[in-house]
This record gives sequence, C-alpha cells and structure tokens, in this order.
Amino acid sequence: MHPGYSIGAVWLHRAPVDFRKQAGGLAAIVEGELRHNLFAPALFVFTNRRRNSIKVLYWDRNGFCLWQKRLEQDRFAWPAADATEATCQVSARQLQWLLEGFDPWHEMAHKVMNYIAIS
Repeated sequence: MHPGYSIGAVWLHRAPVDFRKQAGGLAAIVEGELRHNLFAPALFVFTNRRRNSIKVLYWDRNGFCLWQKRLEQDRFAWPAADATEATCQVSARQLQWLLEGFDPWHEMAHKVMNYIAIS
C-alpha cells in the first residue's frame, strides 16, 4: 500500500482464488460474491490454493491498486475456508502479522503468567 492510504477495514477471502485473476476479476468477486463496497476504504485480501502468495486489492481515488506478495518458501497462515462466512475481517495490525509470517488466529503467542508476589 502506498504511504498515506487510510485503511478502514481488511477483509480476507477465505477460499483460495485463481491467481490468473487481476484487478477486474478480483473486483468481480468482491462485488458479486462477497457483496462488499469496492470503493470503501478497505483492503480485500486473497490467497492462492498453495497459500504461498497473497494479493491485496483496494480502490485509491481514481483506480484500483493490486499488490502481491509471493513467498519463496513456507505458506501464509489463513482462516479456514469451510466456515459459514466467505470473508474474515482482521485489523491492519493482524494483516501486518500475517505478511510477516505470524499466525493471527493462534490463541496466544506466549503463556499468560499470573503471579501474586515477586518473592
């Protein structure tokens, strides 16, 4: 995303998509299948079947922007595709974690410690 872009919402499309699709094809999924407003300040995030690549679609003032990240090794964490909802909303921070290789759906990264006293 370019500097200064204001992210209102981040929507992950749960099911993998054909990555031959470009901005027009992905926009058709957002509008037709997901029934989201393409022109809202939101990011629409897609993955391929192998989950080694992510595409991010968003509208910026006068045109669509399409951003892609492909991993040379490993896979992106991704919400289950068999859920009742076609999308999963995450925060911009969770998207950043996902792009950096962390799993935002993991319950807790570190065990919570509850102490009563120091000594």
